[in-house]
Parts: sequence; structure tokens; C-alpha cells
Amino acid sequence: MIDCTAYRRALLANPREANPELAAHRASCRVCALYTERLLGFESRLERALQVSAPDHAQPTRASRGWLAMAASITVAFVIAGGLWVSAPHSSLAADVVAHMAGEPQAWARTDVAVPSADLAVALADARMRLGAGAGTVSYARSCAFRGHHVPHLVVQTAVGPITVMVLVHESVSKVVPFDEEGYRGVILPVAGHGSLAVLAKGQAVGRSELEAIAARVESAIVWVG
Repeated sequence: MIDCTAYRRALLANPREANPELAAHRASCRVCALYTERLLGFESRLERALQVSAPDHAQPTRASRGWLAMAASITVAFVIAGGLWVSAPHSSLAADVVAHMAGEPQAWARTDVAVPSADLAVALADARMRLGAGAGTVSYARSCAFRGHHVPHLVVQTAVGPITVMVLVHESVSKVVPFDEEGYRGVILPVAGHGSLAVLAKGQAVGRSELEAIAARVESAIVWVG
């Protein structure tokens, strides 16, 4: 099944594409279903805006009024499009984080065995960072492709179970973004000068405050080296 990023690219290319794979993804992803509703709503409003015509009063001014009508239609279109894009980015990032989890189910094992330090260093290299002991036991570490970049995908063992941490140095958020999607509960937090951290639990009754505390612990253990 395609992921959220591929779904949205296909949708933007043709919002009314009748593709069974797109339909299956939309049925399984509430965030993308809502995104589709917003996009189709934009399409409908754009069609109505482009139907604006100039008043047919005096023949000499018809052309100029036609250009004014077209300009007004284009302005409306940009305003609507701007509203669509501004309303979507946080949910899109959260949806993409959750979609990435489906590809690595083995990461969620409960264990007290830490990954070898050499493997951890490789996973962290693209983010130009290293991790101190204060983060806790890191039982899983990979450098994963995510939105066109390779990012650290870690699992930290905690008192509430395994918690996934993705270090998203290329993705910025202005505030804490909580999410609860497809059986995953998490938060995305801004990291000043270094993008953001996505921290999430799978099928566990972990509260937002606990997730934020774990995120703060991991962030405090990060040493940026570049």
C-alpha cells in the first residue's frame, strides 16, 4: 500500500483520480481522508470562482471588465489554496511519521539489549549528532528514508514500554503537535535550530505529558556535532 506522501502527490496531480490503491489508502487513513475533503472542497470553490463573468452593459468596457473578473477569480483561487496548505502541514507530518512505522514492526520489541554503539553511530550520522547515556537504552537504531532525507529512527526502552523517537532535522514545527493516529499516540516537538523530534508509542495508554518528558530526556542527551 502507498504511504501518505505518495497518496498526496497523486491526489494533487489529479484530485478526482479513480484509483483503487488511492481509495484503499484513503479508507485506512483518517488524516488523508480529511485532506482529500479539503482538496476537493478547494476544487469546487475554484470552479465556482472561475465562472465569474463581467457584466454585459457597455460594449467598449466588456474586455476590461472581463480581465477584472479573471483577476478576481485568480485572487480567490490563491486565497483558497493558501488556506488549504496552511491548514494541512502538521497533520501531514504526523501522518507521514505514523505511516513510516508500518514498515518496521520489529522495532517495538521489549528488551534490555542495547544496539551496538557502532550501529547507533551510523544511524545518527546523517543528523550530525551523537547520543549520551541519559537517553536510556536504545534497543533499535536505523537511518531511514523519510521525506527525501535520511533520519535517525530510534527505539528507547522506558518504564512505559518501547518508545520510538525520530530525529527530524529537516522538519520544523512552531509548537508541540500531539497526534493519535492508527493505533499510535505521539507528539512532535520543535528543537531550536535542529528541526523537530517525533516521539510516539504504539497501542499503549501513554499520556502526552509522559511522551513530552521522554522527548525532553532524549533531547537533553543529544550532542550536536555539526
